[in-house]
Amino acid sequence: MNQQDDGLKTILYAEDDEDIRSIVEMTLEAMTNIEVISCKNGSEAILKSSSVSPDLVLLDVMMPDMDGLTVFEYLSRQEDYCKVPVILITARVQAHEIDEYLAKGVVGVIQKPFDPVTLPDQLIAFWEAFQAQVSGTDLS
Repeated sequence: MNQQDDGLKTILYAEDDEDIRSIVEMTLEAMTNIEVISCKNGSEAILKSSSVSPDLVLLDVMMPDMDGLTVFEYLSRQEDYCKVPVILITARVQAHEIDEYLAKGVVGVIQKPFDPVTLPDQLIAFWEAFQAQVSGTDLS
């Protein structure tokens, strides 16, 4: 899988709450040129992961059939996904929880409820920071 050098183009997104999923889709598609490949749960995200090549993965942490961390752990073992940044979106944002997520290798955490207006910038900032880290340059 080739990571796109010219910007964030495609996001694989898993969220079980239909309303939240719609808000994220509409926000990203209205405010950016980012294509959102939406999944209603973790299992669907894993199924779709074999046929899509996203630049970034956005996962809800708490989903009924398979949580976001389980999806992340699965994807991180896949050759095509080992260099794709993963961001979690969750209401579980106590310091020890965020530390646990980051220690596992996710590149960022977005707190629910989130501001739809700032969501695209947050995702792009996480993606750019990851790209800078991978290429060995520092954006700060």
